[in-house]
Amino acid sequence: MTGRPLRQWLVLAGPSVLLLLGVYLYPLAKLVVLSLGAPPGLATYGRLLHNDLFLTVLVRTFRISAVVTVICLVAAYPVATLLTRVSTRVAALVTIAVLLPFWTSILVRTYAWMVLLQHNGLVNKLLVGLGIVANPLRLMYNEAGVTIGMVQILLPFAILPIYASLQNIDERLHLAAQILGAGSWQRFWKVTFPLSLPGVAAAAILVFVQGLGYFVTPALLGGSRVITLAMLMESQVLEVLNWPLASAMAMVLLVICVGIVASFERVLGLERVWR
Repeated sequence: MTGRPLRQWLVLAGPSVLLLLGVYLYPLAKLVVLSLGAPPGLATYGRLLHNDLFLTVLVRTFRISAVVTVICLVAAYPVATLLTRVSTRVAALVTIAVLLPFWTSILVRTYAWMVLLQHNGLVNKLLVGLGIVANPLRLMYNEAGVTIGMVQILLPFAILPIYASLQNIDERLHLAAQILGAGSWQRFWKVTFPLSLPGVAAAAILVFVQGLGYFVTPALLGGSRVITLAMLMESQVLEVLNWPLASAMAMVLLVICVGIVASFERVLGLERVWR
């Protein structure tokens, strides 16, 4: 890249690159330096990896994020399929319903779930009224409440990539499979589902990685009984004032997330996934 193309690239992309360096790479470099401590070394990481509390919270965070991801994928696929089969007007209405939560703060939505899931909340009243349960369930300050809140918030991030993947499948493939004698279930398992896997993979990445770093929803719906990694880092910074340990936690989480994305790249290819 020389001459005029290089100048054009610097004019168009230069400000964005500088902004990225300023707001992302510089804080990231500061985290690395803080995590190494003074004098620089890996002692903080050694203490972290031998800390039973950290390992327990890390496993819990991954478990919750994995459960949320599976539920979101299972719930999102039928909705995404519906969007590809209804009329344009109905699809627009369903899309608005899917995107509507984005117009409301996560904090507001989480407080709404606190009202719904409490002991005398609407959910328990409905379950008891329908005779499904005899006594109100404990749906708050446990992993169940955290999972419900996170699923509702992250579900759109699963629906949209799967819908985009299904929308790009050539209808002629289904017609060809039908002509060859394939039934509806065979067409789904042999044609639709395999071709939609890039969208499913993209949805899984978006939901799982975001779930690992969630703070507000677990803090309000889980309380002190369901501590996630983001909550543990917050307590280390604000209460214990142990910035090196919190920075080491952040770096461990970042490395794990990069490893997850790299694994998807190796299996599916990120270019194919995001396309």
